[in-house]
Amino acid sequence: MTFASKITVTRILMVPVFAVLALAYGYSVRTGQPDETLRWWALGVFVTAAASDGIDGWIARRFNQRSKFGTFIDPIADKALLLTGVITLSLVDWGVQGWRLPGWFTAIVVLRDCIILGGIRILWNHHREVKFAPHWSGKVCTVTQMFALGWVMLKVVPLPPAWPCIVAAAFTLWSTVTYVRQGLQILRGSATT
Repeated sequence: MTFASKITVTRILMVPVFAVLALAYGYSVRTGQPDETLRWWALGVFVTAAASDGIDGWIARRFNQRSKFGTFIDPIADKALLLTGVITLSLVDWGVQGWRLPGWFTAIVVLRDCIILGGIRILWNHHREVKFAPHWSGKVCTVTQMFALGWVMLKVVPLPPAWPCIVAAAFTLWSTVTYVRQGLQILRGSATT
């Protein structure tokens, strides 16, 4: 296993640590005695895990450590972190009543990933080659979702978390349509991406 892949595996191991800290902080908020240390630890673990995504990619490219395992495990680690963050921060309040990600936003994010995974399965069933090259709209989608997560965790701006979620939901839906269209092109045999 390459050093880059070890960083990716470490990111996966950080996901449950973040979830436990985030839920513990949410519970402390619910009891009326928010433990800000838990919040900062949760935020620190999340930011470290998110930053490791760029680091492992840079190491893999810079030191020629690209591998099949790394190509396979990296998107799983990314999705595990993002989905755990979205789901966890929709389950508990991180501040005043309702300071969490709205349920509708979580449903859109989870539904998008289910549609993409289902589409990949359909392509495999039809013996189509699927190359896992992300589209730029998917990257913008991820950035806006991360921004919404940061909005909840940092609690810097008093506007409700629904506002950044509206922006992130728009890009999430846009990237879903983009990937579905690409999948249909592959299925029809007019593209091999």
